[in-house]
Amino acid sequence: MKFDPARIREAAGEDFDRAWQQGKEYVEVPPLNRRYPRRVCPYGRPHPIFDVIGRLREAYLRLGFDEAMNPLIVEDQEVKKQFGSEALAVLDRCFYLAGLPRPDIGISDERVGEMKKLLDRDLSAEDVDAVRKILHSYKKGTVEGDDLVHDISESLGASDALVSTLIEEVFPEFKQLTPVATTKTLRSHMTSGWFITLGSLAERANLPVKLFSVDRCFRREQSEDAARLMTYHSASCVIMDEDLSVEDGKMVADGLLSQFGFEKFKFFPDDKRSKYYVPDTQIEVYAHHPGLVGSSTKYNTGWVEVATFGIYSPTALSKYDVPYPVMNLGLGVERLAMILYDATDLRALTYPQFQDDPDLSARDMAMMIKVEKVPETQAGIEIAQAIVKTCEEHGDAASPCEFEAWRGELSGHKVAVKVVEPEENTKLCGPAAKNEVIVYKENILGIPKTGKWEEAFENGVTTGMRFIDSFAELAAREAEEAALRGEGSETRARIVRSPGDVNLKIEPALERYITGRKRKIDVRGPVFTTVRSEVVD
Repeated sequence: MKFDPARIREAAGEDFDRAWQQGKEYVEVPPLNRRYPRRVCPYGRPHPIFDVIGRLREAYLRLGFDEAMNPLIVEDQEVKKQFGSEALAVLDRCFYLAGLPRPDIGISDERVGEMKKLLDRDLSAEDVDAVRKILHSYKKGTVEGDDLVHDISESLGASDALVSTLIEEVFPEFKQLTPVATTKTLRSHMTSGWFITLGSLAERANLPVKLFSVDRCFRREQSEDAARLMTYHSASCVIMDEDLSVEDGKMVADGLLSQFGFEKFKFFPDDKRSKYYVPDTQIEVYAHHPGLVGSSTKYNTGWVEVATFGIYSPTALSKYDVPYPVMNLGLGVERLAMILYDATDLRALTYPQFQDDPDLSARDMAMMIKVEKVPETQAGIEIAQAIVKTCEEHGDAASPCEFEAWRGELSGHKVAVKVVEPEENTKLCGPAAKNEVIVYKENILGIPKTGKWEEAFENGVTTGMRFIDSFAELAAREAEEAALRGEGSETRARIVRSPGDVNLKIEPALERYITGRKRKIDVRGPVFTTVRSEVVD
């Protein structure tokens, strides 16, 4: 809490050691739910695909490439220019874009009558003409579809909701529209965009031109599975210069992939022999990653195909008036991410929200165990702390006995809080009162700090909460609620059989996780502690 420096200086001048000891009064002792490990500094985690995209961008920049953005929507004629006799096979894998046609809508006398009925008023010739002009402008494309309702609404002085109903019921042409395909495609290869980009730069760029782009492509697969999605990211680069060879591709592959931990490389001719590459220059890149050796994946030898490069064919380049050789290298971001993240299913890696429950660390689990009912006031927090202190000091006292833990003002009343045990031949607190809640081997345990459990405390993660700690916060909360009514309270803990019996709450996701892993929640034991509050005005 805030303190007065002048007062502290004066106190230190009179008795330094006493003033130093009193410094503890200014340090907050927070309630359990505001203590570690329930209170942490959280941090966000990048999506695996975008993490690898960011790393690829940095890797290309370090190699001296400039970043480019290639056209995403490509006319099918461009694909035919680039791929030659292969074009039809490529286009079969492309998504064609389609759009709804804009109908030519007339307004007959009958429709005017329907409009009047829906609007519940008469329409002037000017009103009808205004709607007719808006529909005509829509047909011509000068009024956009998302402005149509608003523009008609303004012209008629009617609400958007009413005009939406009018369009649906009076002009059924809108409901009958079906998409009409265009000649535009979604890019299936980054190459489709590179040719267009290079064609625009060929006569005005200084050589060498070194560009890269990491962007999305689309491919019309028959279905999606563990190895294929209909949309993926390509990390592609080009070098345009007067003198280029396959050796330039090897150089870039090594420089790029070595930044991701790959150490050795092999280069083999690609059997596919795409027509947009010069014959015998299309090369597959295999790289060795020591982290893959002995893994559970199909890459347990450490070798994996990660990229392809080649020299663009002059036949294709000439269609864009590009007079220089061009080396192109590309790799699939998702494929590289699967390698780096040791993933076996591309769908789960790309869409983690559809994965099974992720593994939780013991720390993660401990963060998900909380106190259910907590004190709401500073006095309530002090009551809970006083109850704990009293139980620590007098827990072994023979009964019957009672100890006052706290006395002060609570909700406008003077209140005394006591820990009591009225029965004979027992103790103030039961033997399990100081049991601590820990996470050990994915189990939640409430155990005492004894030699029997030394290994669990050594290798597990504690929640920092004992049974008496969470129970004390419940007792303090009930004392607060009773004081609001001008009454006293009595809170008891007897034999604990579940976390709720000592005011502990386990997040549902954690309960599901423990059940799914066939682990256990073992929080039980004899607490036998009673707390009473009394109004003593």
